[in-house]
Amino acid sequence: MNLEEYFQRIGFHGCHGKADLATLKLIHRLHIMSIPFENLSIHCGERNVVDLEVIFNKIVRSGRGGWCLENNHLFGWVLREMGFDTTTLGSRVFNSIVNDFAPLEEHLINMIIIDGKPYMADVSFGVSSQIWEPLELISGKDQPQGPGIFRLVDRGDIWVLEKTGRKPEVVNPEFAKSSLVDRQLTKQIYCFTLEPRQADSFIERNEALQTDPTSLFTNKSICSLQTPTGFKALIGWTYSEVTYKPEEGVDVLDMRDITDEEMDQVLREQFNVKLQKKLKPVNKKACYTL
Repeated sequence: MNLEEYFQRIGFHGCHGKADLATLKLIHRLHIMSIPFENLSIHCGERNVVDLEVIFNKIVRSGRGGWCLENNHLFGWVLREMGFDTTTLGSRVFNSIVNDFAPLEEHLINMIIIDGKPYMADVSFGVSSQIWEPLELISGKDQPQGPGIFRLVDRGDIWVLEKTGRKPEVVNPEFAKSSLVDRQLTKQIYCFTLEPRQADSFIERNEALQTDPTSLFTNKSICSLQTPTGFKALIGWTYSEVTYKPEEGVDVLDMRDITDEEMDQVLREQFNVKLQKKLKPVNKKACYTL
């Protein structure tokens, strides 16, 4: 594994020796614009593992994306190699059906200290909940970014990531009532503590998330990539292009269903993903929105 290959993968041409905030923001944004958040391996008869070299080969050398236990694990390694003071943290994702956070930590994130100030980085949540740049770890501060206004709230025993977004405007009438359309303007995304974690802490959850029949990831095949104006997503057979229009207070959603025959082409042309094995798309009922 080497940094040069990773930098080439995300298109970073800056100074490798600068462990400052500007560099952190740049590589964070380049990562999410270059590397998809996706769980396609488990729908191709493959397995996701918490092994850094396997992840590096998959994402950097094979041009794939990954989910948080891959992307954020890789990103943490990159930051440490660059000289950033980086700590792995675990978070519990909010479940709107039960109106509470998941009981177990299953989402890996990174905390970085720069000039004595802590920042939270996450390059792998996907769709409209994806932060574009690291967030300052300051309670209650509105931090506007492309997707909307993010804020971190210190509730004493946990920190909570919240987001206030915009009204969805669906171009296609047949998708106006789609369950994929997020109509909640302000929402909780996940909670976390500042207790350091090791990647090995997630091995059990990593296995459960791709085998448990109640897991979101076994019920939906997901591929999402951020763009300079929004994001693209392929959920099951539904392909969406979302354009953020903050000046109008809306997010414009252009959605269509694609066929099995179009699947490989859409993945290749829209996400730059080429699969080695045949994808079996899945879009069963589960709580998930764009």
